[in-house]
Amino acid sequence: MIQELIRRNRSYRRFYQDFKIEHETLTELVNCARLSASAKNFQPLKYILACDSKHNDLIFPNLAWAGFLKDCVGPKVGEHPSGYIIILSDNKIQSHRVNCDLGIACQSILLGATEKGFGGCIIAAVNKTELRKSLNISDEYEIQLVIAIGKPKETIVIDEIDNEESTKYWREDDGTHHVPKRKLEDIILELK
Repeated sequence: MIQELIRRNRSYRRFYQDFKIEHETLTELVNCARLSASAKNFQPLKYILACDSKHNDLIFPNLAWAGFLKDCVGPKVGEHPSGYIIILSDNKIQSHRVNCDLGIACQSILLGATEKGFGGCIIAAVNKTELRKSLNISDEYEIQLVIAIGKPKETIVIDEIDNEESTKYWREDDGTHHVPKRKLEDIILELK
């Protein structure tokens, strides 16, 4: 059921680093994005896939993790993602709806990853200048964001909250990650 898949699709930030993700798996996930809707069907997004330690080690230091968790500098060694999908926009394809396409593509990729037993995290806090230099990415592409993917090594719990409560995610001392979500009746506005 799609609701259960969405419920399990969380922003994981700790992974079993030694669990190998195949390039073919990342390709299948990008195919989920390729088959998804695109504003005006312009299809401006391009993808770089990485699942080997050489490239992963170049990508990881250019990412910032979990902005709400002040003590979190990201996954420690042994908990890094096994793969990455870097999403770029092609500057030759003029689309004013790149953000719309990004949202659709990310959700499609992460739902596909969840279905396969993986987890991921969309990371928009990227040192784009250094990442471009490290991977020799052409200027004809704009780096939009990075999706980290791996076998999750953490427990994430959804907490239903009242409208006035904070939506900031947090962690217990044992590492359990809590994600507050507003109640359904608090986000649907009735017509009068």
